[in-house]
Amino acid sequence: MADGAQTIALIREVFPDAVVRQGEFRDAHWAELALGRLVEVCGFLKDEPRVAYDSLVDVTAVHWPDAAEPFEIVYHLYSHAHNDRLRLKVRAAAGLAVPSLSSLYRSAEWNEREAFDMFGIRFEGHPDLRRLLLYEEFVGHPLRKDYPINRRQPLIGPKV
Repeated sequence: MADGAQTIALIREVFPDAVVRQGEFRDAHWAELALGRLVEVCGFLKDEPRVAYDSLVDVTAVHWPDAAEPFEIVYHLYSHAHNDRLRLKVRAAAGLAVPSLSSLYRSAEWNEREAFDMFGIRFEGHPDLRRLLLYEEFVGHPLRKDYPINRRQPLIGPKV
């Protein structure tokens, strides 16, 4: 079955209040989910044989600083059984923790740490949420649109 449009229709059938918006661009389907339904929907998509989205390929984000919920967290799922991709999104307010998908997908541990490091998004339930690409003393989150591009970072010496 796994076709993006059919999968979103299935999500709407099983979780009538979960899909906030949906769309398509160049045959790639996406759905924005209610934040509180993310883990439940992803668990269903992973275990449901008709769709079997067994891989979380990527977690990233977009920062819209003027929006009421400025963070759009984007999840790319893949079904090996059906050779299909699906993009899911959730929106979050600044300072609000997003539920971690690390209990469903091992790859979420690394991907969520990257989103935390680059955007400052906290993932509730993540087993090891700390900087991944930048050093601990780094100030700010460089992929946020409000990050000053001319900011000088503190110099740190080698750890002894």
